[in-house]
Amino acid sequence: MLEDAKESIEHIQQGLRAKAEGLDLTRRREQMKELEAQTNAPDLWNDRAAAQGLMQKLSAAREVVAPFDDLQKRNADLLELIELAQMESDAGLAAEIERDITALEADYRKLELATLFGGEYDANNAILSVNAGAGGTEAQDWAQMLVRAYIRWAQRHNFTLEVLEESPGEEAGLKGFQAIFQGHNAYGHLKAEAGVHRLVRISPFNSAGKRMTSFASVDVVPEISDDIKIEINPKDLRVDTYLSGGAGGQNVQKNETAVRITHIPTGIVASCQNERSQGRNRDVAMRVLESRLFEKQWREQQEELARLRGDVKSNEWGSQIRSYVFQPYQMVKDHRTGHETGTIDTVMDGDFDPFIIAYLEKTVGQNAAP
Repeated sequence: MLEDAKESIEHIQQGLRAKAEGLDLTRRREQMKELEAQTNAPDLWNDRAAAQGLMQKLSAAREVVAPFDDLQKRNADLLELIELAQMESDAGLAAEIERDITALEADYRKLELATLFGGEYDANNAILSVNAGAGGTEAQDWAQMLVRAYIRWAQRHNFTLEVLEESPGEEAGLKGFQAIFQGHNAYGHLKAEAGVHRLVRISPFNSAGKRMTSFASVDVVPEISDDIKIEINPKDLRVDTYLSGGAGGQNVQKNETAVRITHIPTGIVASCQNERSQGRNRDVAMRVLESRLFEKQWREQQEELARLRGDVKSNEWGSQIRSYVFQPYQMVKDHRTGHETGTIDTVMDGDFDPFIIAYLEKTVGQNAAP
C-alpha cells in the first residue's frame, strides 16, 4: 500500500513539474512579487480604479501559483511520512497516509482544471458577439439559437450579462448580438467559442422541407481592465448615433441614443444601444472598442513572434470550428479537438463545457494572453 502511495505522489510530482513549466511559474512568481511591491505604495488608493485592477491581477496570479506551492509542500510531507511508516511499520500511520493521498489526488484534479484558465486575461469578463452568416432568415434563426444557448450557459455558471446590442432579423432570429459576460474566468471559458459555427437541419423556413446548412460567427475578446491604457487619437474615430431598436409601442426610443464608434485606421467598429442615454452608450462602446484594439495589438505581436521563430500556425480566425447536425442524425462535433456528442438538445440548452474543456486541454500553455 505504501509503495502505491509513493507511486501516486511521484505521478503528481511529475504532473506538477510539467504544468509549472507550461505555465511559466517562474515568471509568474516574479510578476507576483512586483505586484505585491506595487500594492505597498502609499498612494495606491489615490486612483481607486487602478488600485482595484492591480488587486485583481494579484489575486489572479496567486490563484495560479498558490495551489502549486501547496501541493508541492504536501507531496514532500507525505514522502517523509511514508519513509517513517516504512521504518516503524505503523499501521495507523499507513491509514492516515492513505486518507491524505486520496485528498491530495482530489486537489490535484482540481488544479488540473484550474490550470486551464492560467492565461493572463482568462479571469477577465468576455465581450461576445454573434453574427448571422449568409442565408437570410435561416442563418438569423441559427444566430438566435446560439445566443439563447450561450445565455443558458452563462446561467449555469452564475455569470451576469450586460447586453450591448441586438439586431433582429426581418422575419425571425437575429442579425447580430453583442454582450459582456461578467464573471470569473468568463474570457477563459468563452475564448474557446470564437470561430464559425455550422448548422445542418431541415429548415422550418423552407416549404419543401429540404436539409439546409447555415453559419454564424462568434467573436470573443477580453474586456480589459482600467489599468491597461490604450492610446486612441480622437481624430481617428467616427461616431454615429441612431435610434435604438425596441419591441415597439412605448418602448421605442424617440431620440438617437444608440452609438456606433468606428476606429478609422483599423476599421474596427464598436456599438451599444441598450442604455437609456447616449452618453452611457458611448462610454460602453468605447470600452468595447478599447478591448478590441487591445486584442488586435496582441494578435499582431504573437504573429510577429511566430514569424521570427519560424513557427507555422493555422489561422483559426473565421474558420469553421464546430458543426451541429439536427438531421438526418444528431451530432455536435468540434473540428479542432474531435470531441463530439449525440445529445444535441443538451448542448443547445447551454452545456458547452465538455467542448470548452477539450479545447483548453489541447491548447493550454500555447497562448498566455488573448
